[in-house]
Amino acid sequence: MLEYNKIYNMDCIDGIKLLDDNSIDLVVIDPPYKLDLNRIKNTTIYNNYANELLEMTNGFDLKVLDLLIQKMKKINIYIYCSKRQIQELLEYFTNKGCNYELLTWHKQNPSPLTNNIYLPDTEYIIFAKEKGVKLYGNYHTKHKYYISGTNQVDKRKYKHPTIKPMPFIENHIENSSRQGEVVLDCFAGSGTTLVGAINKGRKFIGFEINKEYCKIAEKRIAEAMEKRKVECK
Repeated sequence: MLEYNKIYNMDCIDGIKLLDDNSIDLVVIDPPYKLDLNRIKNTTIYNNYANELLEMTNGFDLKVLDLLIQKMKKINIYIYCSKRQIQELLEYFTNKGCNYELLTWHKQNPSPLTNNIYLPDTEYIIFAKEKGVKLYGNYHTKHKYYISGTNQVDKRKYKHPTIKPMPFIENHIENSSRQGEVVLDCFAGSGTTLVGAINKGRKFIGFEINKEYCKIAEKRIAEAMEKRKVECK
């Protein structure tokens, strides 16, 4: 078993294989989306944003989910995804006998990518859980939607184009795990989920293939752990 409370600079599939079976309580992941390459390439405004997305348009191999299921105690997972991935993900978890919810993040200031499409102001999250898995949280954490800006401050600070809002990530963690349990993010990016786990008193393991993002995440983790120590004194 790998050490808890660390992020590892490695491919997610290689990393997941190193985990013990039935060792993970909750998975929260933001894997590559399936996006329309032609619409992104034809964008005439916000080119920097469009270019950042070009490397994240092919989705991810669902065999990652097969591996994750071996490592989870019971299926208990949040997956950020594009509209194009919803059907295949819902079919996958329905075939596993899971209950599911479709959650959404609504952005108040979306980029104006409007080539014959609605504004890209909504991102989707599939939450799937095996029967018998409890949902915790409270009235304030259980909204199926979250409304905020597009995280421009965090994007600039942590240099990641698809960083997610910390409060929403923390809601997932609070609703679907308990103090001391283990949260896994195998597409960790700049470490938002891992920092959220620290803030909520959970253990974590992260994998990130990009070396620069991994370094940023390590710094964020160290700062969050130090802050947590001070707050718990």
